[in-house]
Amino acid sequence: MSHRLSLPVACSLALWGAAACASELVYVPVNPNFGGAPSNGPGLLGAASATNKHGLSGLGGSSPLNQSPLQQFNQTLERMMLSQLASAATSKLMGSDGKLLPGTFSTENFVITVTDLGGGVLRVTTTDKTTGAVTSFEVGQ
Repeated sequence: MSHRLSLPVACSLALWGAAACASELVYVPVNPNFGGAPSNGPGLLGAASATNKHGLSGLGGSSPLNQSPLQQFNQTLERMMLSQLASAATSKLMGSDGKLLPGTFSTENFVITVTDLGGGVLRVTTTDKTTGAVTSFEVGQ
């Protein structure tokens, strides 16, 4: 009778011992940007491109790939003009020490107001005269 009980006990002990030999889990990254295999890159890019619902037009305008050279030139020219306008506005709003001065500066299309909030914090508010759209941000001096 002891032989009949010892076989199931022996099997149970053998299975219990095998379960105790499990190793710890180790994370292996898939994305090559985070240490994964470089060969995973094309597959991940293909999957991301296939599921992308935003496209390049979601970045603020039409894709440069779909624009004619004339449209690209006009867009570049517009950015340059806006950059010059921002430089002119900044020079009017800054003192000789390079710090922003509270006050208002107006252009043909925009009104820029710098307000001192105290504690060295200024709020810069830009208002579009044609649409009435307002944006603002705070900056420390």
